[in-house]
Amino acid sequence: MSLDTLISRNMLDSALPEPDPGSCALVLMGGGARTAYQAGVLKALAAMMTPGSPSGPGTPAPFPFQWLFGTSAGALNATYLASQAAHGLDALPRLATFWSALRSERVYWLDAPGWVRANRLVAGWTLARQVRRHRALLDTMPLVDTLHRAIDLGALEHALANRHIEALGVTASSYTTGEHWTFCQTRPDHPVQPWRRPGRRAEFQPVTIEHLMASSAIPFLFPAVPLWVDGHKQHFGDGSMRQLSPLSPAIHFGARRVLVIGVGQPQRSGMVARINEEPTAGTIAGHAMASVFHDTLQSDVEQAQRVSQTLARLPPKLAAALPYRPVEVLALQPSFSLDELARKHIGALPAATRNTLTGLGALDTGRGAAGSAAALASYLLFEPGFVNALIELGEADAWRRRDDLMRFLSVSLADVPLPAVP
Repeated sequence: MSLDTLISRNMLDSALPEPDPGSCALVLMGGGARTAYQAGVLKALAAMMTPGSPSGPGTPAPFPFQWLFGTSAGALNATYLASQAAHGLDALPRLATFWSALRSERVYWLDAPGWVRANRLVAGWTLARQVRRHRALLDTMPLVDTLHRAIDLGALEHALANRHIEALGVTASSYTTGEHWTFCQTRPDHPVQPWRRPGRRAEFQPVTIEHLMASSAIPFLFPAVPLWVDGHKQHFGDGSMRQLSPLSPAIHFGARRVLVIGVGQPQRSGMVARINEEPTAGTIAGHAMASVFHDTLQSDVEQAQRVSQTLARLPPKLAAALPYRPVEVLALQPSFSLDELARKHIGALPAATRNTLTGLGALDTGRGAAGSAAALASYLLFEPGFVNALIELGEADAWRRRDDLMRFLSVSLADVPLPAVP
């Protein structure tokens, strides 16, 4: 969040009603299959906030987030949650159930013969044929069908109309203009207006499956998606590209508290090639994917915290006279290397995908961790073993931050159950 965003939002929109101090925004970052981690964090959060034992009966609390914003696969998570918001806190564990039922074949398809791994020429020919057919290396029509089945857009509209949530925002990057867009859906009488900043802007329109496909269109792997903006068609790709200020949409809507769940790589030292070892195609591909999803979350959070701390130190009279307010941000990211976690599950990739990438030399597991392309695999491993491991990691990390989360959400720690001992 830039200082410009904080000051401009408050000065330009100072006539907007002050939100409830207890209101909180949820921001979910992108990362392909890795975003199953977010489902684990939110599942644990629901257990913490449900009266009684995490495994016992209890009356679920209302849905805890007023604004939801997502990028890439995080946009799929945010939209799913928004469509379930009328169910209150029960919406959070439902996301984990959705992820546990996923399979790669329900997300993408690669048509390749079984002998494609024989050599790179055959693998290259297979991928070239895919690109001609689908404008990308993978066919994502299975994901379109999965999202239509899983996300009730009518329920999303109902949740907004009945104020279970205030807004849903989905981000995507325009290949046509290079701008980073946030597509927002609110109730018709919502006072916030679209905004425009250098390199990024917001458009208010109903979120559709096409918006979700655009936001999650990993470059080269998934095809670009056309969307209509400003009266003409632009082609969009993954929202993680060119994402300069992931907290900006939440601030524009007036959120004073923002919970952010990223899936950034906490440690890559175990995946680094040995000195003088030439990187394989898989190592390069994994590094390229990490670059695409190298969001500016940490720097944005740090800047938001610095600005807010500065405002909090001002004399009370001066602070009250200023047209802006501090923002409290809590960010969670994996405590364990997701590359290393994916390395254990590479064999679960669909045979066609695994064989083709092996044929290209992109899954050279014979050269140790550096050549295994675990990072690349981690974005495509929509398989139960990896997904459930991510969910478990998310749950463990959330319980580790239990006190921080409950204080942030203004929940009495006396009411928070401890997890059952495994």
